[in-house]
Amino acid sequence: MKVKEVADLVGISVRTLHHYDEIGLLSPDAITESGYRLYSNDNLETLQQILFFKELDFPLKKIKEIIKSPTFNREEALFMHRKLLLEKRSRLDVMIRTIDKTISYTKGEIQMSNQEKFEGFDFSQNPYEQEARERWGDEAIDQSKAKVGKMSKDEQAAMGEKMNEIYRNLAALRHESPASPESQAAIKKWYDILNKMGNYSLEAFKGLGQMYVDDERFTKNIDQFGEGLAAFMRDAMAVYTDTNQ
Repeated sequence: MKVKEVADLVGISVRTLHHYDEIGLLSPDAITESGYRLYSNDNLETLQQILFFKELDFPLKKIKEIIKSPTFNREEALFMHRKLLLEKRSRLDVMIRTIDKTISYTKGEIQMSNQEKFEGFDFSQNPYEQEARERWGDEAIDQSKAKVGKMSKDEQAAMGEKMNEIYRNLAALRHESPASPESQAAIKKWYDILNKMGNYSLEAFKGLGQMYVDDERFTKNIDQFGEGLAAFMRDAMAVYTDTNQ
């Protein structure tokens, strides 16, 4: 199958497949004299594995490391995917029940305790933890987990809402210059709240901002608050770092 046919079949972009080829994650088994990539059935099976890992928030670097390992076993990996996806579905089911209760609560149909309002939220598990450990080391991440772990569920929920508020404020400024006083005041609040959860140096803060753009998972989550927010935050975080060093 040609790259466009694979993209249409799977529902991903041709650009994504080209990127996978460029980083050595998934290279087609053949290339025609005209330069067209041709994907075999084995390539498609590997792509399926990659997408299962992505669904579980594995970074591309880690996926490549796993599937290129000589000890990688496709059948074993499928059983692992199934187990982890069932766990993910269970967590989502709890979140959906919380949403349904909250809808009824806002209509005045039921009462909800504070505990019920936050069932399903779990800030102790970070899907990006492994990648963060690779980039900034265990100590910074362990400090962050320790700080969050000491918070009560209500405190964790309040922290999550505060972070969302900062996202919304930054989204409202995203069409302004990232170096403007308003933008820098808003990004300082982001720096401050991150350091309530961990210990981020200015350079680590700047590197995190770059990851917001380099990693499509971060970009997708952040841009829910406003298209282009991830890029704006990257630029504002870079200005903040360079100004305060």
